[in-house]
Amino acid sequence: MKTARKTTYLQAPKSPPAEELDARILGLIARDVEQRSTDAEFGSLAIALFRHQFSLNRTYRLYCKSLGYSPRNVGHWKQIPAVPTTAFKDAELTTLPPKQRTTVFHSSGTTEHRPSRHFHSAATLALYEAALWPMFQSRTGILPVQSLMTDKRDRRDACSTLILLTPTPAEAPHSSLVHMMETIRRRLGAPRSAFVGVDALEDGRALARAVQSKIQNPKSKILLLGTAFAFVHLLDAIKSLPLPRGSRVMETGGYKGRTREVPREELHALISAKLGVPRSAIVSEYGMCELSSQFYTASQSAIFSGPPWTRVQIINPETGREARESDRGLIRIFDLANRASVLAIQTEDVGIRRGDGFELLGRAPQAEARGCSLMMPS
Repeated sequence: MKTARKTTYLQAPKSPPAEELDARILGLIARDVEQRSTDAEFGSLAIALFRHQFSLNRTYRLYCKSLGYSPRNVGHWKQIPAVPTTAFKDAELTTLPPKQRTTVFHSSGTTEHRPSRHFHSAATLALYEAALWPMFQSRTGILPVQSLMTDKRDRRDACSTLILLTPTPAEAPHSSLVHMMETIRRRLGAPRSAFVGVDALEDGRALARAVQSKIQNPKSKILLLGTAFAFVHLLDAIKSLPLPRGSRVMETGGYKGRTREVPREELHALISAKLGVPRSAIVSEYGMCELSSQFYTASQSAIFSGPPWTRVQIINPETGREARESDRGLIRIFDLANRASVLAIQTEDVGIRRGDGFELLGRAPQAEARGCSLMMPS
């Protein structure tokens, strides 16, 4: 009598605990932001995070299975299924049980717009806040005021005033951009910092007065941060409003039909001319509520680059495969700081790969209007 042969099934690797993942991600964040992680190092953590998200994020697990992917057959980070940003509008893409969801970020929009939702726990919000600082500090070159107390060499780079051309945290409690700026404000410790708020944003002249009121000491450098829409609103209302020498500017977001669109090169030229800030002191930031990390241009560059815990692909929308370096495609981002949601995000933004970074060309045709600039009042 023959003995029945026992069937052996391939077991999926176990999902690592959240605390272990956080420790590994924070280890990357703590390193030199200019030191790119190796592909093997990034891939190892990305695969571990994918297993975690596949196990605990039910919606994402069903999505992956519908495409035929699971931890059993995903062996490289480039194989991890990316979720379109629009999916965050319809589904709760999170590994967190409801009781742990202490914060939710919404994508910006009008009242008719159904926002994306990105949930955070206390632990993942701390991860988000840790992740936003290294690239910001590296690209703006601004150091906390506290550095004056410890190292006189840093005196030239400390910032005493931060002007934020956005609503206040109370006016936009679910804005990831506003939370990012509030985190930066606290981290810098700049004593005369302020958000201009919704009322000032409704009127270009009021916006100019709000900025002017903060320029009290011509020797105290200013860091001016805001959406592209807000900068156009401000620049249209002034002939000249010179900022103190050594001041710097960071702009982010798009226009989405809310005002005349100004190409980034022209916008930076206007900022330089009207605010008296050299082009070398102006940077652009790229981010969204579905991500936990941000991308920045370097001084006088159109190329966005990200921190070591991210990777970018440019995807051919017709084939779904990675485009050649010189070809346009849709930007896909792998963000290890997205521990409690989905690490692979497919955007609707068009770009071209430039080395390890990308050049942002705009929104894909027919893509839904979105972006931080939509926080501006109607």
